[in-house]
Amino acid sequence: MIDYIKYYDLENYILTDVRNNFRRDGYLTAFDFFCIIIWKANRAKTKIAERLLKDKNGHDIEQIVKDLTGKIFSATDDKAKLKVLFVDYGFLLPMSSAILSILYPDNFTVYDSRVCETLKDFKGLANISNFEKLWTGYKDYLESVKKYEPQNLSLRDKDRLLWGKSFYEQLSRDLKNNFQK
Repeated sequence: MIDYIKYYDLENYILTDVRNNFRRDGYLTAFDFFCIIIWKANRAKTKIAERLLKDKNGHDIEQIVKDLTGKIFSATDDKAKLKVLFVDYGFLLPMSSAILSILYPDNFTVYDSRVCETLKDFKGLANISNFEKLWTGYKDYLESVKKYEPQNLSLRDKDRLLWGKSFYEQLSRDLKNNFQK
């Protein structure tokens, strides 16, 4: 019998089951991979699936995802892991960083516009197409998140804190201005 309740809290599922499956197997199933995609941006799942399936010599989505995530698992360092997603598979930084932050939570954090707003920097990073420049910018972004106070939080919790601060400040402004620009 399938425990459907665990999918209700998708973030908890991907932070526990999906991450553990990846560590154990060295790759992800398409189901687990797309749980990460849906968690980051549900609207992107079909477009990503179509891009992955395009020109893949008849392989199905299951095999493509297994190959992709196996390459991430085998990559020798963090730069190489990001390169697999960004260069080899055409993922943009927000989605690449989301995937990697689930699989390697001590090494990556999600690149997110709300976090950029709170940090007051890094907004243009998602538009960089040169991988070396992107990697340098992402490392700076990562260090900025790590330095954010309080220091006792994990990288994932700092991401949540920065996102939550942006959400709180935006809604507070909207309410103060009666949702008028």
